[in-house]
Amino acid sequence: MMAEAGAGGPRLAELLALGQRLWDELEASTEPSSGAPAVQEKVRQGLDALQRAAAMVAQLELFSENEELEEIASADLKFMLLPALLGALTLKQVDLSRRREHLEAAREHFLRFLRLCRSYGLGSFQLSSTSSEEGAGSPSAPRDPAQPNLVAMAMSRAAKIERYKQKKELENKLASMSSSVESGMADEDQIREFYVLQIQKWIGTSLEEMESIEQELVILKSRDAARQAPAGPRGPSRPARAPMKPFILTRDAAQARVFGAGYPSVPSMTVNDWYEQRQRQGVVPTPQRVPGASDEELQKQQQETEEEEDDEEALKKARDWDDWKDTHPRGYGNRHNMG
Repeated sequence: MMAEAGAGGPRLAELLALGQRLWDELEASTEPSSGAPAVQEKVRQGLDALQRAAAMVAQLELFSENEELEEIASADLKFMLLPALLGALTLKQVDLSRRREHLEAAREHFLRFLRLCRSYGLGSFQLSSTSSEEGAGSPSAPRDPAQPNLVAMAMSRAAKIERYKQKKELENKLASMSSSVESGMADEDQIREFYVLQIQKWIGTSLEEMESIEQELVILKSRDAARQAPAGPRGPSRPARAPMKPFILTRDAAQARVFGAGYPSVPSMTVNDWYEQRQRQGVVPTPQRVPGASDEELQKQQQETEEEEDDEEALKKARDWDDWKDTHPRGYGNRHNMG
């Protein structure tokens, strides 16, 4: 029987044609990103049209497990593609926060399509008879993504190559027949063959997508488990350093005695004392002893370092004196013994 919608609404065939056209445009799109607004708007429109069409098919009960393929009208065969197209468009959605939900929904669409094809004897594949195959599409029967319930055609290299060749042959046949079918010039047998070839092509596509979905679900599950795992120790924690007491730095012990703070609560220390204290606390690195260096050489090295510091201070004083002479003439301020 020919399937149509009620009066005033779009026909079932029109909804399917719209969904197929949008899918073809998405496949041929040159948009650099699948998340582009124009791309996602087509995905939304395609899903809406196909979901409405699928609801009509269910209401009209076009397909039944108790009938043979020959009992289906040639014009109605194309509606068997609805679940496969729904699965393919569902995968086009790019909301990362709902990626796992979209993968599982797409998987159930593909499974529904494959079960329907199997019930009519289309395609050479098997669905797993282990575990709860028929309950896999039910929300009450969660599955472990690491345990696929679909045993498709053997996933060996030879089987993949053979399936790829079959896909190319089907595409060539469909391309040669599409113009006559779409123009209305094809007879009943050609129309029927054309839709059966489309179904067989989508069987191969569904099996490939199912394999990809299972692999991605395993990755997502591992990522979610890693996020939920308690964080372990990241390494030995550094011991807390004691709070430092306030002090006044001086160049040597003599200055510490002369230029003290003047009250006992704030001690003074020399630079060397302060540096040694910071070494003990691990704040500054301890100078490495050069292998083979004697104490005399180390003392000489330290003396050279101190001389460099003194040279820097002397250089600063000389520069300040030069600056002062530039702005003050010779004899400036000398008023002694002036007539």
